[in-house]
Amino acid sequence: MKVIAKMIIIASTAAALAGCAQKPKEFKYTVDEFADLKIMRYRVPGWNDLTFNQKAYAYYLAEAAKWGRDIMWDQNCRYNIPLRHVLEDILNKYEGERKGADWDAFLVYAKRVFFANGIHHHYAEDKFFPECPQDYMKALMEAVGDGDKCDLLIPYMYDPTVFPQRRSTATEGDIVLKSGVNFYDGVTRAEVEQYYAGIEVKGDPHPIAYGLNSKVVKDEKGNIVECLWRSGSIYGAAIDHICECLEKAARYADSDAQREYIDLLIKYYRTGDLRTWDDYNVAWVQDTACKIDFINGFIEDYNDPLGRKGSWEANVNIKDDEASRRSKILSENAQWFEDNSPVDSRFKKSECKGVSAKVINVACLAGDSYPSTPIGINLPNADWIRKEYGSKSVTIANITSAYNKSADEAPNSTLAEFAYSDDEIALAKQYGDIASEIHTDLHECLGHGSGQLLPGVSSTAMGEYSSTLEEARADLFGLYYAGDPKLVELGILPSPDAYKAEYASFIRNGLMVQFSRVELGRQNTEAHMQDRLLIAAWCYEKGLKDNVIEKKTRGGKTYFVINDYEALRGLFGQLLAEVQRVKSEGDYEAGKALVETYAVNIDPDIHKEVKERYEALKLKPYGGFINPDIVPVFDKKGQLVDYKIVYCSDFLQQQLDYGRDYRALD
Repeated sequence: MKVIAKMIIIASTAAALAGCAQKPKEFKYTVDEFADLKIMRYRVPGWNDLTFNQKAYAYYLAEAAKWGRDIMWDQNCRYNIPLRHVLEDILNKYEGERKGADWDAFLVYAKRVFFANGIHHHYAEDKFFPECPQDYMKALMEAVGDGDKCDLLIPYMYDPTVFPQRRSTATEGDIVLKSGVNFYDGVTRAEVEQYYAGIEVKGDPHPIAYGLNSKVVKDEKGNIVECLWRSGSIYGAAIDHICECLEKAARYADSDAQREYIDLLIKYYRTGDLRTWDDYNVAWVQDTACKIDFINGFIEDYNDPLGRKGSWEANVNIKDDEASRRSKILSENAQWFEDNSPVDSRFKKSECKGVSAKVINVACLAGDSYPSTPIGINLPNADWIRKEYGSKSVTIANITSAYNKSADEAPNSTLAEFAYSDDEIALAKQYGDIASEIHTDLHECLGHGSGQLLPGVSSTAMGEYSSTLEEARADLFGLYYAGDPKLVELGILPSPDAYKAEYASFIRNGLMVQFSRVELGRQNTEAHMQDRLLIAAWCYEKGLKDNVIEKKTRGGKTYFVINDYEALRGLFGQLLAEVQRVKSEGDYEAGKALVETYAVNIDPDIHKEVKERYEALKLKPYGGFINPDIVPVFDKKGQLVDYKIVYCSDFLQQQLDYGRDYRALD
C-alpha cells in the first residue's frame, strides 16, 4: 500500500554527465512545468556517508529498477511502447523546424506521455490528447521513418473512443472490457472471476495472491488461461536484465539475509511462482537492520479494475537513522494502538508482530513510482504475512522535503486561498508539516498493518472497491490517532493542538482542493482521492446536526471550517469502525454503498469554483520527479573507486536517456 502526496501544497559515466548537471550553488527544486504537471528534483542525503559496498549495492539495485521501465509502460496499455518509440524517434531525429505552436503542442504531449508512462493521465486515468493537428503528427512520424505506424498510432492518440480510460470506473457495463490496461485480452469480467473462483483454495491460511503476476487471455481453443510475467514468457527480456542486476547487487550485500532474499526474488522472477514471491516477502520483511533497502516487483493492484494484477514498480532507498526515531516509537507501541482502536474487538489483532517503521531517502524511483511517487509505503500487502511476520512501513523524507521546498519556490499557495481564517493559516504554518508527517507515519506504519480479516474472508472480497476502502481505513486510523493525547505523551507531537492542522488540511483537501485535479463534469475516480472524499463527505454529513464542519461563504468563495475538532475525531473513529467491519467481514454491498454514496460524485458548483480559484493561483496540481544518476567514478588507472550522485535537471533528456539505455521490450 502507498500514500500519495495529498496535493502540491507545500549507462556510462559520459552519457550520464551529458544529460545531467552538477548541483548548482543554489539547488532549484522545480525544473519544469507543463500541462497540469510540475517536475521536481530531490536530493539524496547521507550518500557520502555510505561505504563503497553500500554505494555499489545501491547502484546495481538502481540499475535493476531502471530495467523494469518498459514493463510498466506495457501494463498501462498495449500500444504505449510503440508510441513511445515514435516520440523518441521524433525528438532524436527530426530535422525540420522545431518551433511554433504545433511543435510546442507536440512537446507538451510527449512530456505528458513520458510522465504518465502512456496515454492515460497518471492520476485521473482518462486518456489525454495531443493539441497539435493529426496531419502535423503524421508529418512528424513520416519525417523520421515511422509513417508505417500512422494507421495504428494516430487513432491510439486522437480517437476518444479508443481506450478512453486506463482503469474503467463505469458503473454500467463490463469494467474489464472497458479498461485500457493490458492485464486482460478477449475476456469478460464474469469469465475472469469464474476462472479465479475455480483455482483459489478456500480456507488456505496462507493464500497466494492469485493473478498478481499474469495476463488473462483466451487460448486458441477458447479456454481461459494465465500467461505469467516471468523469464522466458511475457516481459522475459526486461526481467532477465533485472535478474542480472540483482545478481550483481547481491555481491555487495551487507548480510547473508539480503543475499538470500535477493536469490528468492530472482527465483520468483524466473519461475513466476507466487509461493516463492511470498517466501521472498517473508524474508525481506524480517530484515529490519539494513541501511540500503529496495522495492522491486509486481506489487500494487490499484490499476487493475478487479484489484488483482500488480503494477511493476521499484525504488532504492537509504535509511535516515535520525529521522527514524519517531517511527521506531510508533512501532514499539503498535500493540497499544491496536488495543485502543475504536473498532470491534473481533477485528483486532491479538498480537502485532514485526511492525517495523523507518524514515527513508530514495535514491532511485522506477515503474509505477516514477515520475510520480508515493510519500509513504507499507509492504508486503499479503494480510497473512502482515499478521504472522509484520510489515515494513516507510515515510519518504526527501520526497516530502522536495515537495515542500518546491512549494516555497512558488509565489502563491493553496493554504492562503482555501483556509478560512488567519488562525487556521497560522496553525498550519506552525504545525502543518509535522502533523502531516505524523499522519503519514500512522497511516503507513500502523494503519495498513492494523486489523484482521475474519476466517474465510478473502482479501479480494471488496473487488473494485478494495483500494479505496483500504486507503480510507489507513487514513482513518491515522486521523483518529493523530488527535490522541498518547502522541504528545510519547513525544511524537509537540503540542495537544498540533493535530488540528492536519484535520483542517484533510477536510479542505477532501471537500475542495483536490478537485482541482479533476476535469469539470467528471467523477472522482482515483482511489486515494476517493478515500479522502469518502471520509470528508461522510463526516460532513454525519456532523451536520451538531455543526461539526460548517460550510461558509465569504466574498463569493466557499470554505469548510471545523467548529468541533473533538467531535470530528469521534466521527473519524465511527467511520474507521465501520470500514474495518466491512473489510473484515467481506461485506461487499456495504463497501460499495460507502464508495458510491460518498466517494464518487463531486458537487458541480464546488467543482467549478475550485477549478477557477486554483487556476488563478497558477499552480500545478500534480508533481513528479527526475531521478539523480548514480555514476561510477574511476581513478587515473581506470580502477573503480567510488559512486557519486549527479543531479539531473532536464526531464525530457532523462526520458530519452532511459529510452536509449534501458530498452528491453518492443
